[in-house]
Formats: sequence, C-alpha cells, structure tokens
Amino acid sequence: MNLQQLEYIVAVDTHRHFEKAADHCFVTQATLSAMIKKLEQELDVVIFDRSKQPVVPTEVGKSILEQARVVLRESTILKQLSKTAKTGLQGSLKIGIIPTLAPYLLPLFLMDFLKKYPAIKLLPLFLMDFLKKYPAIKLKIVEQTTEHLLHLLATDKLDVGIMATPLTEKGFLEKHLFYEEFKVYVSAENKSLKKKYILAEDIDISKLWLLEEGHCLRSQVLNLCEIQKQQALAHHLDYETGSIESLLRITEINGGITIVPNLATLQFTRDKTNCLRHFKPPVPVREISLVTYRHFVKKGLLNLLEKEILKAVKPYVNAKAETDIISIA
Repeated sequence: MNLQQLEYIVAVDTHRHFEKAADHCFVTQATLSAMIKKLEQELDVVIFDRSKQPVVPTEVGKSILEQARVVLRESTILKQLSKTAKTGLQGSLKIGIIPTLAPYLLPLFLMDFLKKYPAIKLLPLFLMDFLKKYPAIKLKIVEQTTEHLLHLLATDKLDVGIMATPLTEKGFLEKHLFYEEFKVYVSAENKSLKKKYILAEDIDISKLWLLEEGHCLRSQVLNLCEIQKQQALAHHLDYETGSIESLLRITEINGGITIVPNLATLQFTRDKTNCLRHFKPPVPVREISLVTYRHFVKKGLLNLLEKEILKAVKPYVNAKAETDIISIA
C-alpha cells in the first residue's frame, strides 16, 4: 500500500468515473485500475461497486475512503513542515466565502496580504496585488452559499470557509473572527421610519425585501424580525436576488426596507448613508468565523489568514457581541 494508491481511490470517489479520475491523476485508466485492484486485493475488500454508473463506493469502501483522506492530509503536513523549515511559510489555500461577505471583506485585507507575503500565489485575476505580498502562497477564492461551501469543505475541495456561524452541521470546526452589526436601509421615499434608532418590531414586514432562498442572511433577517419562513411577504413583485447591491436597488425603486450587514455600507455615498437606520442597543449582530472540516492540516496558513483579516476589519466590527447572535438556521 502506498500514498499513490490512496490518491487514486480518492480521485475515483471524487469524479465517480475511472477514466476521469485517471485524467485527473495524469495516468492511463489501465494503470489506475490496476493499482486500485492491487490495493483491494491487499486489503481483501471491494472498494468500488463497478456495476453501477456512475461508480459508487461500497459500504466498507466508504470507510476506507474516509481514512484514506485522513492519511493524505497527514502526509501533506509532513511535506509542509519540510518546506516551511527550508523556505518559510508557503503553500496553497482554497478559501470559500459567502456572497454577502465577499465583495466587502476581500478588498479590505487581500491587497495588503499579498504585499506582505509575496510567496503566496493567487489564482483569481482581480487579486494580482495579493501575489506581490505573498508570492509563496497560492490562494483560490470561491464564492458560494453556506450549504455549497460546507459540501466543498467536506469533500476536500476547499480548505477553509469564511461564513456566518454558528452552524448546526457536525464535523466542522469554527474559529471565531468577529461580530458584524446589522443596519436597516430605508428608501428615501419611505416615510415610515424617520427616527434614526429603531427596534425590530418597528419594521413593516410588508415593505421588507429579502435575499433569495439559500442565503444565510435571509434566514437571519427572518429570525430577527420574527417572521415565519412560510409567511409570504406582501409584495406585488416577486423578485429574487443573491446580491446585496441588487437588493438595495430594488428597495430604492419600490420604496421599501431591507436589512444589511455593516461591511456592506462602508462605501455608501452620503445620500445612501442618510437612508440608514440603526438598531437600538443591544444591536443585533451576525458572527463571522473561519470554518474548516475535521482533520484540517494547514494550521499555519489558517493562522496567517486569521491575523490578516482581523487586522483589516478591526475598525469596522466588534470583537465581542453585546446581544444574542442572530441564527442562520
């Protein structure tokens, strides 16, 4: 048994296809199949049910694949320890982030991060400045909803997620970053909320605009306003969007109300800022954390990411919550 064989079975499990797995591993299908067959013979088990399309692991195969991933992660630690000892902190980090945070958090820390760590490399073109700071670290950024990010983390397609917590799913580790306050955005045409500081019960839910299903921010707003999820909001227009910017625009056009996290308001014009209302203390917040799956191994890179994010957001967020965290469930 060797690491290469473990990489082969994990590739087949990921792609659910022997030919695609072979292409991913840069070997012929015959070579990959022979190596997997040899492993099965050594362990005296059948790892994959080849009679089904796409190919699926057997029950015992699922357990073997889970342990194979653990072994491969641990082998990665050994390689990184060796590289770090020789050249300093380096490596790759695949980061996932929720859409209601990505446009506002990433610009705050990534540019400075790359200048400081030139050994860290970034894949997305818009993060080229990051490469200058961290050239030895290779980053990949994925923007997705919480549900999709958790799936990518559990299947080793992401290293870490930046998302709202706490989570209810098992197997994930949460490393708290900060608390972000919620604010109310009121259309200039809406005269119902004239006072600057309001309570959740002051909000007319018939005029409330929300993100589409699947976004944790939508669930948080529903929980904050104590709206039953099955209760229909009284709009003549059925509008679904995954973008806070689009949500603000539809709110302006239709004279409505929406609730947004604080980082989304940092670049507001004076006119937009005048449309903001603040919650009376204790102000509702959402918790933002770094989320990893069990057996995560790149702890040095994770600590570096945490340090740079906290440095960038310190003027705009809270280290401690002065009220209950709004649930994302």
